[in-house]
Amino acid sequence: QVQLVESGGGLVQPGGSLRLSCAVSGRFFSSSAASWYRQAPGKQREMVAFITSSGNTNYANFVEGRFTISRDNAKNTVYLQMNSLKPEDTAVYYCNHRATWGQGTQVTVSS
Repeated sequence: QVQLVESGGGLVQPGGSLRLSCAVSGRFFSSSAASWYRQAPGKQREMVAFITSSGNTNYANFVEGRFTISRDNAKNTVYLQMNSLKPEDTAVYYCNHRATWGQGTQVTVSS
């Protein structure tokens, strides 16, 4: 059974940075893709970044080079480094792996 636990969210000022982590339990992590999504209040959940098992990445247009997704297969962990954060990045961020969701971590960007 796959379980995901996100961490690293919090309150940050505009222009600041956060690093989210998603710890994955279960088999086949290194051979499977993973992704980060986010959901702001009153909006639909949207994809933020995607990483394949071999490390190829893809990002939503709104990322604009500010975020970096990465993975550490030795630690069964996926990361999302977020720089130059904007108030519109405020949302609950979720990790997804093998059709399983984590519980989410709140990111609030505000002065």
